Amino acid sequence: MRKKIITFGEITFCLSTPENNRFVQPDYFDVVYGGGDSFAGGLIHGLLTKKRQKKALEFAIAASALKHAINGDFNLVSAEEVEVLIGGDTSGMAQR
Repeated sequence: MRKKIITFGEITFCLSTPENNRFVQPDYFDVVYGGGDSFAGGLIHGLLTKKRQKKALEFAIAASALKHAINGDFNLVSAEEVEVLIGGDTSGMAQR
């Protein structure tokens, strides 16, 4: 059995290892919204601008990942910043 983490919403998660299951409720958590919406928007943009579906999917994943570094509901990164992440800049931050 592999180790895995299972989330239960925003308040609890379970760490499951071959030795035990442990439920954890953090004292503090930072909620980031919009990752799914950013993925959907990125996929639409990718399908309209990329020649291959794989490239469209990569764009969607990168757009969603960058959103997690931004507070608030809106993904404020540009298509160029998403392309930088796809190109290998894994700093996780949009350049402002």
